[in-house]
Amino acid sequence: MDTPVNPADQALARLREDFQGHRIWRATRYDGRLGDWVATLHDPKAGIDPTVICSTADELRRALTNELSRAACRPTPDPRKWVRR
Repeated sequence: MDTPVNPADQALARLREDFQGHRIWRATRYDGRLGDWVATLHDPKAGIDPTVICSTADELRRALTNELSRAACRPTPDPRKWVRR
């Protein structure tokens, strides 16, 4: 017996697998249906913006890929700077 698979569920699972530094979910619209694709940053190494919202899974993937690039370019703080002497 073949169970039909929702392509949106597959896209969500792939995004969650590929961008583990974010919590990724679908927003709920005013009418109760699924709306925008949302990613909330949980690992500062994975992005800059705390929340990314896009209309489609593909747009969110592009935005999160850009976030990874932006985070990689950010200078890492010198941990010695924060050591109390």
